[in-house]
Amino acid sequence: MQGARPLQSTVPRRGYRRRAQGCARLRNSWARADDVSLPQGYFLQYGGQFEQQARAMRHLLSIGAVSIVAIFVLLFLAFGSVRSAVLVLSNLPLAVIGGVFAVYLTNKTLSVASIVGFITLFGIATRNGIMMITHYMHLRAEGKSWEDVIWQGSMERLNPVLMTALVASIGLVPLALRAGQPGTELQYPLAVVILGGMFTATPLTLLVIPAFYKKFVAGRERVEAEEPALAPVPVPGLAPGD
Repeated sequence: MQGARPLQSTVPRRGYRRRAQGCARLRNSWARADDVSLPQGYFLQYGGQFEQQARAMRHLLSIGAVSIVAIFVLLFLAFGSVRSAVLVLSNLPLAVIGGVFAVYLTNKTLSVASIVGFITLFGIATRNGIMMITHYMHLRAEGKSWEDVIWQGSMERLNPVLMTALVASIGLVPLALRAGQPGTELQYPLAVVILGGMFTATPLTLLVIPAFYKKFVAGRERVEAEEPALAPVPVPGLAPGD
């Protein structure tokens, strides 16, 4: 039947290294296949494990996008402020930086396990931001000045943020050290992404969140407090209350 001639390719798999070599060979074959000119009515279509992985990647990316939107809505309902919700979500790019560098420095392949690691990393980074923002709000409600709120709140949340990052990182170190061993094809990329994200998100959270909070929340409130209240202007010929 003209128009559909499936071409199947298999690569023997014996452990993580053979699988990585096989994936590299398939990628090279796909690059060469894209340069081949086919007769009219014929086309190339990749199937099998590659098709399943691509479908899973699209599914996870859509779930990740929906999760970020849902987290923003829940944060807005909890804080009652768009600024506070955005400040918590500002942790996500800080975590992505380390995760992307970790993927680049290791296997340089964004797999399904890596995407799962990014989604897990988003949860940890969001929790650290919530701990800091809620403590700032609690101290402000006690009547403390903005300088005391930011300084005292950051120092009092230093240990919880570090403990959260260390517990998650130490538990994943054994998986990250087992690169290339059988049975770590899914665990190794996930551990690498989370470790890399924690390495950058933890120190940047303790530096960026207080600075952003001081500028966009404390600074905004100060500007609003300094603005003079608009007094009613009397109009000649009109009695008060008309």
